[in-house]
Amino acid sequence: MNVEFSEVYGPLINGVFEINNNGTFTAQDPATGKCLATIHYCNEQDVDRAVSAAHGAFAGWKALGQQERARLINALADAVEADSERLARIDALDVGRCISEVRKDYQTAVRHYRYFASVILAHEDHGREIAGGYALGKREPLGVCGQIIPWNAPAIMAAFKLAPALAAGNTVVLKPDENASLSTLELGRHIARIFPAGVVNIVTGLGEVVGAALSAHPQVRKLSFTGSTEVGRIVAGVAAERLVPATLELGGKSANIVFADVEDLDAVVDNATFAAIHNNGQSCLAGTRLFVHGDIFEAFKDKLIESFRRVRVGSPLDEESRVSCLVSAHQGRKVLEYIDIGIAEGATLLVGGARAEVAGCEAGYFIQPTVLLAGNHMRICQEEIFGPVLSLIQWDDYEEMIAQANDTEYGLAAGIYTANLKNAMATANRLEAGSVWINRYSNISDGTAFGGYKNSGIGREFCRETLNAYTQVKTITVQAEVPAPWFAPR
Repeated sequence: MNVEFSEVYGPLINGVFEINNNGTFTAQDPATGKCLATIHYCNEQDVDRAVSAAHGAFAGWKALGQQERARLINALADAVEADSERLARIDALDVGRCISEVRKDYQTAVRHYRYFASVILAHEDHGREIAGGYALGKREPLGVCGQIIPWNAPAIMAAFKLAPALAAGNTVVLKPDENASLSTLELGRHIARIFPAGVVNIVTGLGEVVGAALSAHPQVRKLSFTGSTEVGRIVAGVAAERLVPATLELGGKSANIVFADVEDLDAVVDNATFAAIHNNGQSCLAGTRLFVHGDIFEAFKDKLIESFRRVRVGSPLDEESRVSCLVSAHQGRKVLEYIDIGIAEGATLLVGGARAEVAGCEAGYFIQPTVLLAGNHMRICQEEIFGPVLSLIQWDDYEEMIAQANDTEYGLAAGIYTANLKNAMATANRLEAGSVWINRYSNISDGTAFGGYKNSGIGREFCRETLNAYTQVKTITVQAEVPAPWFAPR
């Protein structure tokens, strides 16, 4: 199947795709090295025009009301669903992820648009009687939202940002990552056809130019960022300086815990394998620290090694591939360096650990699914690797295991496998993580809050509470009559 998309892209500003004179960068297939398209850089002036367009569109978009906004968001969901196969193939080429996996991203994205189109209709104001009258708490949109998304899951990331912001009545300037802009710009074609001009604008280019200008713009009244903790701190600093709210979904180094009482070892091994290496391991929520109880450790380890060996490494468009190439040569070299660091620190390489070769994709960095027997103090257990690399840790003492699971700067997610409900709930309550999944890793369903503790971020996405982050409360009080004068006339 041929994948159709444009050879040249510019930003979407006020309903029009523009071509500028700022120079271009290449959207490159990381597997083959082939140039997919050229994309025009934006500069500070482009960002200013995009924000001005969003600012100009805000009053009209807000005035449409919840039902009409929900209708248009549902129309976008329908358009994305109808175009999902083409968009998924674009992402597979642009990011290097397995096509079978990216298709599921689009299913999630469509559900996300539809969820917020529905839940906004129940996002009601609140009120109560007061002496002689009534007090109303009215939720209103914030205005122009500056949103910055990463490269690892463009479909989901765009939906996570756009759906709640638009449903609540805000307008948006969205910046995709320069490593994965194509599908978001193609999404922009649907947006330009469905939404009024200026409601959603897409600006392309470098984070230090476009992201910085967007974050600092005086007309942007809300910032939302998904990406590294390091850049998140910068965005948070700008938001604090400007006194605007910020939602941050940042890094993770998630613990995945296996108790000795698990009943189906093969099923747990399979799910733990998925937890570590789905999305080629390039996921902030990946279960990259696997704690296995000593009573079953040897049997589990042997099965885990075989599971990792069975994972098919192949081309992004190969339907049978379960791990494909990393997003760039830079990322590939970084992952290999981390494997070397782990071995140098005393970790034992159990399987993988090297670059794999895939016929026809010689330019790509395909990393063998890798397991390292490690200690929680090692860098490979404390720092995000963003590749198909799992640290395996044996535990025997429950209290020590809990301490180690929480001994990280991150707190995005965690997993637990046990047949004992008491073990499950007691452990879930003690883990410092925003999401804890019991007996199925990454069990995210519509309306469940997603976000992190500690340095994994601020705020929650994918849930009704997200609408509160994109609105502010105005209090209106009504009295039945004007009170008597507070001073007696002379």
